[in-house]
Amino acid sequence: MEIAPSSSRFKLHDQLELLEFPDKYVVKSSESPDHGFYINRRDGNIDPLDENSCSGTPSRVSTIYGVGGTIKLLAGTYMLVITSRKEVGTFLGFPVFRVVSMRFLPCNEAMRFATSQEKRDEAYFRTLLQTVEASPGLYYSYETDLTLNLQRRYKLAEGWMRKPLWKQADPRFVWNRHLLEELIECKLDGFIIPLLQGSFQVAKLQLKNSPATITLISRRCTRRLGTRMWRRGANLEGDTANFVETEQVLEINDFMFSLLQVRGSIPLLWEQIVDLSYKPGLKINNHEETPKVVQRHFHDLFQRYGETIAIDLTDKHGDEGELSKAYATEMRRLPNVRYVSFDFHHVCGNSNFDNLHVLYEEIADEFEKQGYFLADAEGNILEEQKGIVRSNCIDCLDRTNVTQNYLAQKSLNLQLQRIGLFDSTECISMLADEYTKFRTIWAEQGDEISLQYAGTYALKGDLVRYGKQTLFGAIRDGMSALSRYYLNNFQDGIRQDALDLISGRYTVSRNSPSPLQQLKVFESPSYLPVASALLIGGITVTSITIHQAGRNTQQFVSSAVLAGVTAGVVAVIKSNGRHFCSRPRLCRLL
Repeated sequence: MEIAPSSSRFKLHDQLELLEFPDKYVVKSSESPDHGFYINRRDGNIDPLDENSCSGTPSRVSTIYGVGGTIKLLAGTYMLVITSRKEVGTFLGFPVFRVVSMRFLPCNEAMRFATSQEKRDEAYFRTLLQTVEASPGLYYSYETDLTLNLQRRYKLAEGWMRKPLWKQADPRFVWNRHLLEELIECKLDGFIIPLLQGSFQVAKLQLKNSPATITLISRRCTRRLGTRMWRRGANLEGDTANFVETEQVLEINDFMFSLLQVRGSIPLLWEQIVDLSYKPGLKINNHEETPKVVQRHFHDLFQRYGETIAIDLTDKHGDEGELSKAYATEMRRLPNVRYVSFDFHHVCGNSNFDNLHVLYEEIADEFEKQGYFLADAEGNILEEQKGIVRSNCIDCLDRTNVTQNYLAQKSLNLQLQRIGLFDSTECISMLADEYTKFRTIWAEQGDEISLQYAGTYALKGDLVRYGKQTLFGAIRDGMSALSRYYLNNFQDGIRQDALDLISGRYTVSRNSPSPLQQLKVFESPSYLPVASALLIGGITVTSITIHQAGRNTQQFVSSAVLAGVTAGVVAVIKSNGRHFCSRPRLCRLL
């Protein structure tokens, strides 16, 4: 279903030629060769095509599918290009693509005069760009913006869709917003692609005799972009880590429904720094601005979505319990937010998905009053969503996704009852095949969001897919938990630096101190294998000598000495756990 004729829409160039010359890169439309620009490989300057731009023979000609932007490092400018894509469905009648691969092209001459330290810094920055090139879950369309939810889109002024896509977009959800600045300055509107990071899932259903399409779009906010352990809680502006807007769109019988939900880290100032332990301790930062931070966060939600139901799914004991208690204390000061504390693990455990009915019964009246968005084939708005449910656990991944899926299912039933397709006793779960498709797209969405924040698939995915835990799911959850431990401790410092670099939170400057000179003694990655080798070797040799210790006094003394050395290595590793982990080098945590 389209909400405006395609002739009135702005369309990007969808297939481009990249011509590589010794002194420049030329990017031009394959369909309209006179539309394009070139970037100088000596100084990084961007200019529109002229009659001499393509003179000579390029060393290489290739097809690309978009320009993601530019970034300036010590060596000069790098241009990000999309080298491979995959069509994953349509939205409002227009094709949607996922980025399969992308590449940074260097346009630099500055390193010939660089110091040895600057060359080392640039090598590190280029490592970060390689990390960015592998970013998962990037989506875009050449003909429609993916960052605006349906209700907001329908209420835009006439003519809005004729604007360039980057002007239509919600800047919160444009992953490459910082990278686009130079292209925007050069007014290259036909080449500026707003990339959305999140998830885009589509399911075709047959609901009784009515064909239907459910589209699930998740939009990751870039205001506090980061990885699981290095971006927790809120900043002083009230922006939270892992803030994601999820929209479930149903198209059926010439009607279009939309349900919005959001997730985000608990909006306090808190952290959970990796230290080699499996579950690092949570630390709440007592700050005089904390009440204002919480107020700013929920005021922003109210301005955008209306009244909020805040569902806190954390445990009510241990570190999580202390954090939940602090959150509840702050929420009591907010008059227009309904705060609901629900200990997911206590009520649902690892397999009792249906026990979420306890939560639903507590919020059902308000949730159903918030409603959903509904428009007919003529574009008339029949219903508006009047509020939002905000869910969180600690990571806002596993428990949160199970809960959001449950609420989305409840809303879907209400929507189908609204148009008379279901009566009050019917629900989507009665249609086994269609229910499986519905649960699958929610599970796939949960995996994508988890990969972007934690680096692994979501845990508890079976609860979404099948409504219960399976043996295979338990094994996969165990593997994912181990992978999270490894990534969070030994990889995510670099991933966090990469995100800080491309989001503009860190700006490269020759006048700034070298990030590599700020390393403390244990922060070099080379210390980890040395410590591991000492630990494993010490334990092994100690075990052997203890086994043989009964034979003579000398071996007994050797065993005691080796055991002491091993214990010393364990103590050093434990006391310096934070320093053995991969840490961000570019920015402070807040």
